[in-house]
Amino acid sequence: MLEADAFDAKMYDQYISAEVMMPKGDNLVSAKVLGRKHDRDGNPAGIGHSNPLLDTRVYEVQFPDGHTEEFAENTIAENIYSQVDTEGNQFLMLQEITDHHKDGSAIAIDDKWIQHGVNKHLRHTTQGWKLNVLWRDGTTSWEHLRNLKESNPVQVAEYAVANKLVEEAAFAWWVPHVLKRRERIIGAMNSRYHKRTHKFGIEIPKTVKRALEIDRETGTDFWEKAIMKEMKHVRPAFRILEDQEMIPIGSQWIPCHMVFDVKIDFTWKARFVAGGHKAEAPKSITYSSVVSRDSVRIAFLLTALNEVDILAADIGNAYLNADCHEKVHTALGIEFGQNMVGKTAVICKALYGLKSSGAAWRAYLAATLHDLQYCSSLANPDVWLRPNVKTNGDLYYEYVVVYVDDIVVVAEYPK
Repeated sequence: MLEADAFDAKMYDQYISAEVMMPKGDNLVSAKVLGRKHDRDGNPAGIGHSNPLLDTRVYEVQFPDGHTEEFAENTIAENIYSQVDTEGNQFLMLQEITDHHKDGSAIAIDDKWIQHGVNKHLRHTTQGWKLNVLWRDGTTSWEHLRNLKESNPVQVAEYAVANKLVEEAAFAWWVPHVLKRRERIIGAMNSRYHKRTHKFGIEIPKTVKRALEIDRETGTDFWEKAIMKEMKHVRPAFRILEDQEMIPIGSQWIPCHMVFDVKIDFTWKARFVAGGHKAEAPKSITYSSVVSRDSVRIAFLLTALNEVDILAADIGNAYLNADCHEKVHTALGIEFGQNMVGKTAVICKALYGLKSSGAAWRAYLAATLHDLQYCSSLANPDVWLRPNVKTNGDLYYEYVVVYVDDIVVVAEYPK
């Protein structure tokens, strides 16, 4: 089997399962990409290519009434990119709130007050509540109250009043204040709702379980490959304890989870992170500096003055090169494999999410640059320089400018 990071545009169809507004008559209608169109011999129609002009793929797209139509890859891509911002986030305009629902986790009316001696105040919570929303594009969805309260406070407050929900714990602490300042809020609010469940029309899972469910539902393995790729790099960061092995003295337990994302080039990405906020770490091992903007500008100026080249690069999985400076352990999840679920592992590398990881990585990179005969600038410790000689005999300094795991190299031959 190919490595998880060896797949390119010719080998998989990244638009499958994407939700996008497509033209239907004079209107745009929400539609879903089902998959590639096939010819009479059962082969996928067209060939994928990184250059859109040479991409000839054709997809079947399903509309809400159940019928399907065929669209070229370029048409789908153009519609997706035109409906999101540069980060792939979609913003919707609310037309009407049509219904509400609360589950068993919602705070009861009788428990909405918090008592502090003789004083009491309302509990600030929206837990357990969802609202059914009709959007301007004709679609409907159930959204968490906490999100709609931020994007459309006046509309939600008015709905609460009309449906006699103001006394509920999730509404009582904020609805009266919003209604008093209604006019001012309407004038200041953008009233666009950030759709947090999708990017570029692709559903972003919150858990590994949901990611694998999406793969099964769509007949793909995009999220599984993203998880495989991440775990290939992350696995060495853990030392799994044997059944009878004791947890190191002083080690703190922390949760870990997977964060999912879709990049602008439709790369499906998974990042394994630690819940570092659950652990106590001294400030002496958590501070990490970064290069200043002025230093970057000066580096560009020196590039031009010395007539040398410049190269920007990102260091892949940078933190995992450094040792962990905290004593922490965790319980393994399904991303490690079925036979590993529930086992205890000590985190021995600077995992993303730990408070000390930034400082650990900076110290590791600093030691590496020092070994390469670079010295840190007195004016800015994240600008590194070493003397060199150009091929024409001129003396000059090479520079490495560092911002966490992003670097800019200034040299005659920066690679």
